[in-house]
Order: sequence, then structure tokens, then C-alpha cells
Amino acid sequence: VQLQASGGGLVQAGGSLRLSCAASGRSFSRYNMAWFRQASGKEREFVTAISRDAGSTSTVESVKGRFIISRDNAKNRVYLQMNSLKPEDTSVYYCAATTIDGAVRFAYIYNYWGQGTQVTVSS
Repeated sequence: VQLQASGGGLVQAGGSLRLSCAASGRSFSRYNMAWFRQASGKEREFVTAISRDAGSTSTVESVKGRFIISRDNAKNRVYLQMNSLKPEDTSVYYCAATTIDGAVRFAYIYNYWGQGTQVTVSS
């Protein structure tokens, strides 16, 4: 599967953005999906994940209550709604896909990655 993330941009603190990740190929519904982010000079970190049937999600504490992951299997897309953005949310955001269940917060289980989309939050 090929992934392409979009929707990033420059936003003021307190604002919102919606990221989208489009998947090409068949059987999108086979994949558990996730969003990771990487700030300049820092390691890539897990943000949130959603199961293949959207039945469960997992979200890092620092964005819980502000970021919401969702997916539309009919459109082969996964979304990240980001609200109440903070300057510390500034990063390149990556979508990722895996057929592996469990350990969703670990980058090594994800076989496929999108190219990333820059999110910059100004104070």
C-alpha cells in the first residue's frame, strides 16, 4: 500500500487542522493505521492509532482530548483532526500502516509510511 499525507500548514496556537492520509492499492481495511510525528532534532514519536475496523484507538497522553483519529475504509483514508494546537505540536506528521496487531505505539511494526506533512503552530 502507498500512503500520501496532506493537510499540514501554519496555524496559530489554539487553532485546528485536519490531516488526511490517502492509501492506494487494495485491501485498505486490512491495515491498522497510525499517525506519528517528528519534530526537528527529535526522534519520531507515536501520536495515535486506529484499528482496521475503527473499533479501537490508542492515543498518546500529550494529545488526548485534542486530537482525534478516524478512518473511512470506503474512501481508503485515515484522518487526524487536531484541535487546540500548541507550539509543541509543531512537527512533520507521518501516517503509517501495518497488518500487525498489538504494540501499535512502536514504529518498527509499521511496514508502510507516507511522506509526511509539516504542521507548524505559532505562538
